[in-house]
Amino acid sequence: MKRDPLLWAALAAVLVVLASAEYELAAAVGFGQYVAAGLPASLDIYALAALRARRDVFAVVLVLVAVNAASHLVAVGMLPVSVALVVAVSALPPVILWRVHRLSERHPEPIAAVAAEPVPAVAEPAPEPAEPITVERAPEPVDAEPVGPVLGPWTPVAELAGGTGGTEGGTGPDVPLSDWFASLPNGFQPAAEPAPEPTPEPVPPTVPPAGTGAADIVSEDTANTTFGKRVATVRGWLQAEPELSGTEVGTRLDVSASYGRRLLRTAREDT
Repeated sequence: MKRDPLLWAALAAVLVVLASAEYELAAAVGFGQYVAAGLPASLDIYALAALRARRDVFAVVLVLVAVNAASHLVAVGMLPVSVALVVAVSALPPVILWRVHRLSERHPEPIAAVAAEPVPAVAEPAPEPAEPITVERAPEPVDAEPVGPVLGPWTPVAELAGGTGGTEGGTGPDVPLSDWFASLPNGFQPAAEPAPEPTPEPVPPTVPPAGTGAADIVSEDTANTTFGKRVATVRGWLQAEPELSGTEVGTRLDVSASYGRRLLRTAREDT
């Protein structure tokens, strides 16, 4: 209850007025001198409990109005003391006891249910399409020189295949050497041995022009130092320009774009 002096003063005055009328009614219906004071006390306690609990307030007001009116009607002789009046006044104390007991029980105040506002569902962003991955493959070398010896198709030599016994004019074991010399014509002279060919002067190795050649296509697995030097050069460029492309490498080294991409890929794998 609020701590308002005017409110407490009005409450005290009303209780005093009501207590006097309630006491007179209890004495009129047969309550003793001291017992009759219990009726206004119980009604006042009931009224205070209802005001504090904020329940049964309207019922308390109706009971107080009825008791006060009945007391004054009996006092002026307009309401005779009947059996119904005695029973009604006598039933007030037990009813008040029951209601005060119920008011003393703590009941949680009803809380207005707040309708939960629907939360709009947040649509998940669609996954971004994956970028296509293009795998660049170096074309197979066409004009590359063979690294090792290349064997052609097998062709048997006629002398080895046929032997020396059946060759025409041969020196088989069935012909004596003296008879063979006797069969030679008169004045036969063996052919002179051919003069040895002059030894050619050593020719300096020719340097291949810049561009894509056999030395450029050979991978780093061989002893091609040109490829390793170019890879080292591209690796140095990558440190300053990480976004360097294979086409730019080929342009700077004056080689094809595919060979430049191969150099770039090898340089990145080494780092």
